[in-house]
Amino acid sequence: MLNLATLLETSARTVPDRTAVVLGAQQLTYSELDAAARRVAGLLRSRGIEPGDKVALSCPNVPWFPVVYYGILKAGAVVVPLNVLLKSREIAYHLADSEAKAYFCFEGSAELPLGEEGWAGFGETPGCEQFFLMPASPGEDSPIAGAETLTAALAGQSAEFETVATESGDTAVILYTSGTTGRPKGAELTHSNLLLNVLTCHKLFGEVEHDVHLISLPLFHSFGQVVQMNAGLASGATLVLLPRFEARTALALMERHAVTFFAGVPTMYWALLEEEAAGVDLALIAENLRMAGSGGSALPVEIHRRFGERFGVTILEGYGLSETSPVATFTPRGAKARPGSIGRPVWGVEVDLVGEDWTPVRGDDAIGEIVIRGHNVMKGYYNRPEATAEVLRDGWFRTGDLARRDADGWLHIVDRAKDMIIRGGFNVYPREIEEVLLTHPAVSMAAVIGVPHERHGEEVKACVVRAPGATLSEEELITWCKEQMAGYKYPRLVEFFAALPTNATGKILKRELRDADTATAGAPGR
Repeated sequence: MLNLATLLETSARTVPDRTAVVLGAQQLTYSELDAAARRVAGLLRSRGIEPGDKVALSCPNVPWFPVVYYGILKAGAVVVPLNVLLKSREIAYHLADSEAKAYFCFEGSAELPLGEEGWAGFGETPGCEQFFLMPASPGEDSPIAGAETLTAALAGQSAEFETVATESGDTAVILYTSGTTGRPKGAELTHSNLLLNVLTCHKLFGEVEHDVHLISLPLFHSFGQVVQMNAGLASGATLVLLPRFEARTALALMERHAVTFFAGVPTMYWALLEEEAAGVDLALIAENLRMAGSGGSALPVEIHRRFGERFGVTILEGYGLSETSPVATFTPRGAKARPGSIGRPVWGVEVDLVGEDWTPVRGDDAIGEIVIRGHNVMKGYYNRPEATAEVLRDGWFRTGDLARRDADGWLHIVDRAKDMIIRGGFNVYPREIEEVLLTHPAVSMAAVIGVPHERHGEEVKACVVRAPGATLSEEELITWCKEQMAGYKYPRLVEFFAALPTNATGKILKRELRDADTATAGAPGR
């Protein structure tokens, strides 16, 4: 049996009394977590959910997430995790598109009324038959008229449940893409996809007697879900949950719980470095921290350097997508990290570079689009054969990301293909410009985008967050850039921001920056 839920069951047998999940004063041991998941599985069976049925889950990083996630898997059903920031219309779309038969939704808060949005979305989806509201405080009555709380539904439910046997190729999870082009699509990941990615993580990170993970990456996203939750619970780790990332809170939790493992996206590392952390023992955090991993987007070299200096740990970079379960490349364990590189293909996975017509790109440092083949590649997009055919060919998955490969086979992300700027016929890669901008002492964070230009086609624009106390002007930064970069590369336009827009996983939303751009098309070159 290859059911992904066996990861939790094995640890529950091995270390039953060890703390599995922590959120503030809430703690669940491995035996308690497994028993709670069994009750969820029994509930689903009693409500007519069959193996293979889709069950949606809207939940932040609270203990309900792993309880329900593994309960759905134990029942042989398919987990459909949803972004907690979705509104009712978007929730209804995801429920209908995935053909979900049941929906578990966290109550939320006054600031994030997730339960109300979820209940409204459920009401617009006739095919979804069951709705369970997960209360923010266990035992409380439902604040939504007509909605059943999961606490009440589980009352009296037996913890005796035999996990449904699944085949390796059965779908375990459907992860929806961010929908930057067209409507979101659900990537079907199999039990084999996810189990082998967990095994890969163990090979990459090394196993110790007892890791303590700080999980600030959202569990509905593949990075936190697989690399930390699934891989962590499979190794008997303790998961310290942080529902909303705040640098000061993260550092305090790292100190309090002696965190050994942290994973994040570049904006999280940037925030940790910018936080003054009054009253937090950084030396103690550095002493305990053994592993720091980055993914989601390219990590600026300057952040890489500064984090190593402050915490004494080299951030190891990896790369992957929801469609690749997610890990596809990583810095090899024991190898000297190369800042700016996403490492090499992981065990059992092939990575190549191709042109627009799928022709292989050869030559050291030649730029091409990343394609991936291996045990990690999804079955396809759920009910989207045409969209699947666009990105899958002979087992190879086309990512849309541009990279170069050095003489030693290490890969270096250049940019998203759609983010590349073509200025006057020259290709300009935003990441390259961002790396240079971050070396300026008055620049804290930067994102580079292309904006329309009547003569050059596109112009290079820098969206910048100043360092605290800095008074850098647009003209000063443009002049400095002109001295640092070739004439076709340096930004002619600069706009300062208090903060750059990010999505729920912490990625900078360049699409929002482009959409909101107010620069005049055809601005004169300097």
